[in-house]
Amino acid sequence: MVTTERSPLNRVYTQLEQGERWLQRHQGQRPLFACVLGFTETGLLPGISAAGATPADRQYTAIADAEFLYDGPQACPSYPLPPLDVGASPVLISRAIVAAQQMPLYLFNAGLPIEPTVPAIDLRGAPANCLSRGEAMTVSTVEHLLQQGLYWGAKLAAEAGFVILGECVVGGTTTALAVLTGLGIAAAGKVNSSHAICNHSQKWALVQEGLQRSGLWTSSLDTLLQSNQSNHLCPLAIVAAVGDPMQIVVAAMAIAASRTCGVLLAGGTQMLAVYALLRAIAQAHNLVWQPEQIVVGTTRWVAEDSTGDTVGLANLVGDVPLIATQLSFASSRYKQLQAYEQGFVKEGVGAGGCAIAAHLYQNWSQADLLTAIEALAEQQQQISHPPL
Repeated sequence: MVTTERSPLNRVYTQLEQGERWLQRHQGQRPLFACVLGFTETGLLPGISAAGATPADRQYTAIADAEFLYDGPQACPSYPLPPLDVGASPVLISRAIVAAQQMPLYLFNAGLPIEPTVPAIDLRGAPANCLSRGEAMTVSTVEHLLQQGLYWGAKLAAEAGFVILGECVVGGTTTALAVLTGLGIAAAGKVNSSHAICNHSQKWALVQEGLQRSGLWTSSLDTLLQSNQSNHLCPLAIVAAVGDPMQIVVAAMAIAASRTCGVLLAGGTQMLAVYALLRAIAQAHNLVWQPEQIVVGTTRWVAEDSTGDTVGLANLVGDVPLIATQLSFASSRYKQLQAYEQGFVKEGVGAGGCAIAAHLYQNWSQADLLTAIEALAEQQQQISHPPL
């Protein structure tokens, strides 16, 4: 059984005292939500992700999520939310909270194949190749995105009580596994996915192939883990080899923002990888940051996913509190939302972090969250399928 500390809607799963202090410190403070959009060709592989029913759908997931997050339901969206085999996009959760609580929202294009249709800050990154190639991005692109993230992290921190840093990258849990492994953390079998049952073997095969082709993995996993734990490899080189553009941007944003305000890394496996990455970058490049200012925030569907081991992974990464909203869709009148209780979708587009912040900022309850999310789902349904 997982040992946790409980508040009315937010639960701390690791680093209990530090996590509770963070929650208490930011009670009533107004958050700012920054969602970083990225792309990796890893997300187009058949079966790799459920964030879009087909590879063609998944090519536009981040664009569609950004449009919905910014505009809400529209009769004729430029990019409709991609159909899912089961469930509903987590952007419904994020949008409902951002709109109702009037959170300041910033969208960042870290590297997309298509320009967003809504206002977004272009960081002039690049989409990542499939991580299996071992050459996901150029080192120069990663270095550029690092500097962009440091600049914008400081800028955002000046405008909020705390900053929520979310993401939308299809295939991002697989690049997370790759970066965690490259950093010397034995994360195989512990990451999550948008599938009801995580596709661990597919992810691990891709990670092994990518690390071998990159030259970072020359003999065995044990050798890789030992060498990286001794800080022999540059974390920027690891991201360039097997990562995605969101990871480096959010890592840099969190480093800079933590100097002056709280940071909520909104996601599960992906944000645990970002935390491990930012810590390695700060150490390798002598960057000042404040670890006690940063937490990872997700949903209980991720934190308690029996097909992964999020809590175990958080303990392996170390130091960072893992917090999860206790939001439930068990009583929802929508089957697409009830699917979350069966393990589908789970998280994305900062959904868990936004729910955590909704309780902190305006003391929203389970009922408040469900009412707002279902109202948005009803609006979306009426627009998509108007009555005859």
